[in-house]
Amino acid sequence: MTTSVQNGRDDGQPAMHTPLVVSAQAWATAHQELLVKEKAQTRARDALAAERRRMPWMAVERTYAFEGPAGKTSLLDLFAGRRQLIVYRAFFEPGVFGWPEQACRGCSMVADQVAHLAHLNARDTTLVFISRASQADIARLKARMGWEMPWFTITDSFDADFDVGEWHGTNVFYRDGNRVYRTYFVNNRGDEQMGSTWNYLDVTPLGRQETWEDSPEGYPQTPTYKWWNWHDSYVPDAAPDKTWVAVSDAGEAAFRNRDAGAKP
Repeated sequence: MTTSVQNGRDDGQPAMHTPLVVSAQAWATAHQELLVKEKAQTRARDALAAERRRMPWMAVERTYAFEGPAGKTSLLDLFAGRRQLIVYRAFFEPGVFGWPEQACRGCSMVADQVAHLAHLNARDTTLVFISRASQADIARLKARMGWEMPWFTITDSFDADFDVGEWHGTNVFYRDGNRVYRTYFVNNRGDEQMGSTWNYLDVTPLGRQETWEDSPEGYPQTPTYKWWNWHDSYVPDAAPDKTWVAVSDAGEAAFRNRDAGAKP
């Protein structure tokens, strides 16, 4: 049995044409049909990330300088000793709507969505924002908005050289000793998904670094779940907590058993 929902509006707008209301069994069937497509999308996204990890790299030959809270700093310094660097170009500078009280609305929405950076750092990855505003302006904005990501001032042609001179965008770099390579770039709607730990890691050359991923031979990988931690409890080079290992093992086994009994 199906019925329709009457969505009359009292604000002068047209009524909404909503889906049918169905029984619990019919709803479960519709949900399972959609789930098949959602799982296919997840697998396609994983395959795309695997292809991304095999993209060729571009050597960064120029030396770039930024201003940070401690003064002049280089592109190499932005890695903070880690192997991977994600750089988001946020528009906060004279001429941007909202200046000087606010940054670009879209860039501010991106900033509001950034997950706790400790999880990225635990995967040898640093995230920074860059703009052409001064450090004094950036510090004031961060304090007002409650943002904690490192945020540096562009002082040269970095933005133009890496396709973010006239628009926002996310560049990804890899450090091999003192050599820096550009590995990926995304902008426009591609930036919409940024903010979660997983989406950031999926655009890096090393990925999530978990054993289930399809990565080139020799890439660092650890068992799924085992490296996860509370954001204030990561300890470099520490072995996974034994209790958490047992809990995550049980969870993985439950998922495997469920999937084994599921209909294709």
